[in-house]
Amino acid sequence: MSADRRSAWAWALIPLLLLVLLSGLIARGGLVDFFRQGTPPVEELTFERVALAPGRITVDVVNGGPDPVTVAQVIVDEAFWDFSISPARTIPRLGRASIEIPYPWVLYEAHQIKLLSSTGLTFEHEIAVAAETPRADARFFGVFTLIGLFVGLLPVGIGLLWFPFLRRLERRWIQFVLALTAGLLLFLGAEAIHEALEAASRVAGAFQGTLMVVMGALGTLLLLQLGAGRKLAGEGPESRRAVAYLIALGIGLHNLGEGLAIGAAYSLGEAALGAFLMIGFMLHNSTEGLGIVAPIARDGPSTKTLIGLGLLAGAPTILGAWIGGLAYSPLYATIFLAVGAGAIAQVIIALYRVVSRESEGTLWTPFTAGGVVAGMLVMYATGLLVAA
Repeated sequence: MSADRRSAWAWALIPLLLLVLLSGLIARGGLVDFFRQGTPPVEELTFERVALAPGRITVDVVNGGPDPVTVAQVIVDEAFWDFSISPARTIPRLGRASIEIPYPWVLYEAHQIKLLSSTGLTFEHEIAVAAETPRADARFFGVFTLIGLFVGLLPVGIGLLWFPFLRRLERRWIQFVLALTAGLLLFLGAEAIHEALEAASRVAGAFQGTLMVVMGALGTLLLLQLGAGRKLAGEGPESRRAVAYLIALGIGLHNLGEGLAIGAAYSLGEAALGAFLMIGFMLHNSTEGLGIVAPIARDGPSTKTLIGLGLLAGAPTILGAWIGGLAYSPLYATIFLAVGAGAIAQVIIALYRVVSRESEGTLWTPFTAGGVVAGMLVMYATGLLVAA
């Protein structure tokens, strides 16, 4: 290493060392304690997960505030109750604790849990519909695999069957379908951001959930642009195939977040998929398969490629359902949904280039504008069935 380069690194490290020394002086010099004299502690506890077993409630909490929190008492349904807590009653900043409450909860009834800190502050959580939390056995994985199949993998696979139809379309209608794909993805991206912000509102304050959404989405977009930008910017079958795989990846990451939410809802007994709701999920997600094959409709991909695309887009729903059922956390949900939104944003950019090339520079034609609007309307209409 040359002398000039060593000198440059030395000047780069000097500010960092000074910041470390200054931070240590503030932390260990008692300056913070001096300023806080006479002020009450700022306490915050966030419920991450509540699991139910026969005669027992297990509550996992995280301290997202600036001060330690000591759990003094537990109140269940307006009555004080015995409890045990590990690793300790005093939970440090960003620390986690698991609280075991021997309580005869009633199936399908609502229950209210309150944690009382040593300073008298209370933290509340409501169990809307009490049901035993599934255990990680063969039946658990079988049930949640079926859920992932029905709401993710199979609908996407059914959507891929549009491929023979797309191959026979005229060029202008291919442009329409590509624009329709962009509309589908715009809807999915907006949905992912909305769900990520909703999950972020339940994350402990210290983790700054909203900023996690911004960093996750923007960071994923930039990383994908860095890793695949050159291949996506090219022309020909290889570039279009790369776009199709990127669409499948973006949808797969979105479906992972969707699987998390479904698995968590089932594990808490807060959702029951009836036949009508299952049909709604299938219609909603089958449109995703249409969007995946649209860029390669005229290239004649192999069956192996189509299977790979379907698995990439649909299989993460199964993994998400497993994670949601076993160990759902708003933190995980926020990260996965934000990453999915960023991936979808990169797909929309790639599709913009494809549609621009297909329309020979005239991007906003009646076919492309109508396709974007149609894509959003299709997703909205099928989303109404899911909500029902």
